[in-house]
Amino acid sequence: MVSSDSPTVDDGTDRVELEVDGVAMVRLLGPQDRLLTTIERQYPDVDVLVRGNRITLSGDAGQVHAARELVEELVLLVRSGVELEPVEVSSSARILDSKSGSPAELLSQAILTARGKSIRPKTLGQKDYVDAIDRNTIVFGIGPAGTGKTYLAMAKAVQALQRKEVDRIILSRPAIEAGERLGFLPGTLTDKIDPYLRPLYDALNEMMDPELVPKLLASGTVEVAPLAYMRGRTLNNSFIVLDEAQNTTPEQMKMFLTRLGFGSKIVVTGDITQVDLPTGASGLQLVTKVLDGIDDIHFARLTSADVVRHSLVGQIVDAYTKYDALKQAERFEQRTERKFKRGERR
Repeated sequence: MVSSDSPTVDDGTDRVELEVDGVAMVRLLGPQDRLLTTIERQYPDVDVLVRGNRITLSGDAGQVHAARELVEELVLLVRSGVELEPVEVSSSARILDSKSGSPAELLSQAILTARGKSIRPKTLGQKDYVDAIDRNTIVFGIGPAGTGKTYLAMAKAVQALQRKEVDRIILSRPAIEAGERLGFLPGTLTDKIDPYLRPLYDALNEMMDPELVPKLLASGTVEVAPLAYMRGRTLNNSFIVLDEAQNTTPEQMKMFLTRLGFGSKIVVTGDITQVDLPTGASGLQLVTKVLDGIDDIHFARLTSADVVRHSLVGQIVDAYTKYDALKQAERFEQRTERKFKRGERR
């Protein structure tokens, strides 16, 4: 990439021209220039003009400098084989703003490549989560929908199996309706539970050869089972993933974590804002208090900034978080007011 700068004038504006070589501009700017639109939204005080392989940035000097850094990092990402999406643009901008390192280095490291698709962290929070899985025996991935908690955990499990770091993968979920309502469904217990486990099967088929998956399941190398099937077992040399852990009871969470055997690794994922338990406390909520501070156990907390689905998902998560905080403050005020009135009557 060749660049030419125009000197900053007294009004605080600047102009930079970047010439991009060796990269197809459609890969950098996206179809219908949708990535270019993301860059412009990121830096509203910068005008971006593209002619051929030349990009001109003009406007506020500070934002022009930041936009130039971003474009240079995006070029490096494309050259490393990353198929850019809007999430990479916004994530790269946040990494640069926080001075957390080079986005091209942090976001280009693939966990594995399956069916021509690279699976890798797309945000700084996801990168920290993946690194924590490498460093710790037990990792809790806690965050809202769309942050890649389960998907990345399963990718690390498949990677560990391929590298022969473990002998098997065990994927589990609680089937919270295994009581009355589930009983009305037709079929055997396996038929009734299977819909709860279907997302795990789908992810497996994305990450591995679909023809190989049934063989691995039949041999026990890969096991997908409801949480209740974990009781009484000791799981050695295994990569174990518990999904939707917000729907475990405290007793179930304790039971699951104590299945840990030698040479094994556990990743627990869940969203504590989406508890479906009819009554009682969530095991995921409690465990953050019980096990906090224990060596070799890590709590990775992902946020709306780590959502890799449609950009609206992150906004929806933020809106609900704001609403929940407001309702919680209102309930606190109501309780305080009731206590005050009781005190006055006395």
